[in-house]
Amino acid sequence: MTLERAHALRPGMGLEVYEFSERDWRVRFKEASSHGNVESWLTPRKEIELTLAAARNEIDQIRSLLPNEPEAIETSVPPATREVSFRFRGLEFARWIDGRIHFGLGDDRRLLPGGDLKQLKALLRELSLKRSSLASDTHDPLYRGAPERWLESVIRTDPTRLDARLDPRYFYSQVPALAAGERGVIDLLGVTRQGRLVVIELKASEDLHLPLQAVDYWLRVRRHLVEGDFRSYGYFQGVEFQPDPPLVWLVAPSLRFHPANEVVARYLTPDLQVSRIGLSESWRRGVRVIFRQ
Repeated sequence: MTLERAHALRPGMGLEVYEFSERDWRVRFKEASSHGNVESWLTPRKEIELTLAAARNEIDQIRSLLPNEPEAIETSVPPATREVSFRFRGLEFARWIDGRIHFGLGDDRRLLPGGDLKQLKALLRELSLKRSSLASDTHDPLYRGAPERWLESVIRTDPTRLDARLDPRYFYSQVPALAAGERGVIDLLGVTRQGRLVVIELKASEDLHLPLQAVDYWLRVRRHLVEGDFRSYGYFQGVEFQPDPPLVWLVAPSLRFHPANEVVARYLTPDLQVSRIGLSESWRRGVRVIFRQ
C-alpha cells in the first residue's frame, strides 16, 4: 500500500521506502516507483445482472412488503459473490443466497421459513419506523447504524443534487473492488456529462485517512481506465471518456471533515484534483450542498 500511494505524491517529495525483514533482521531499500501488491478487479456487469435476474421473484416479493416506500429497499451484488444484498436505507437486513433468503441484522441471521414472510415484514416495519429521517429517537441503533450506506442511498436518489455535472445514468458502488475489502468509507464511481470519471468518497464522520483512502481508489480507477477495462466489463456503455485522470470528490457533512484532510491534500500530485463537498448536517432528509472547496 505504501509503494502504491507513492505514485500519488507530488513530485520532488523525496520519499524513500525501506522494508524491514524480521526473519533475518535486514533492511532493504525499495524503489518507490514500483507498484505494491494491492489488487483490484471488476465484476462483469453481465454477471451482476444475471444474479439480480435470478433473484427477481424474491426482490419483488420483499419490496411488496413495504408498498408505501419500496424505493427504500435497495439491492446489490457484493463483489466476488453471486448473492444479493437487501438494504433498507443502506442497512443490510437480508441476503439472497442460492435461492434462499437469510434475514436479520448484523450476526443475527436466520433462514426465512418457506413462504412465511411475517417475521421479515415485522423487521421491515421496525426499520421503517426507526430508520427514518423523521424518527424521534436519533440515538436508536437502527437510526445510527451504517451512516455511510444511508448517505449513499440518499445521493443515489438523485446524484445531480450533489453536482449537476453528473450523469445520473451511470453511478456505481465498489467498482473496482479492492482486495482489502471494506475500508470504512463508501466508494462511488460516476461520470460527468462530458465524460470525465469522478471518484466519490463518502464519510459521515471525521476520518483522518479520508484523502489517502481516496488516493487508493483513484489509483485503481485510473489504472482500469487506462487499460480500457470499464468498457470491456460492461460499465459506462456509450460514454466517450475524456483522457484526463479521474476527479476526486470527498463528501461528508460540512462539520465532519478532519482538519488534517486539507493538509494531506497539499502533498498529492497535481494530476489528482481533489474537491471537498460539505453537506448539510440534516443530510438524511435530502442532499443539500453547503460548500465546495
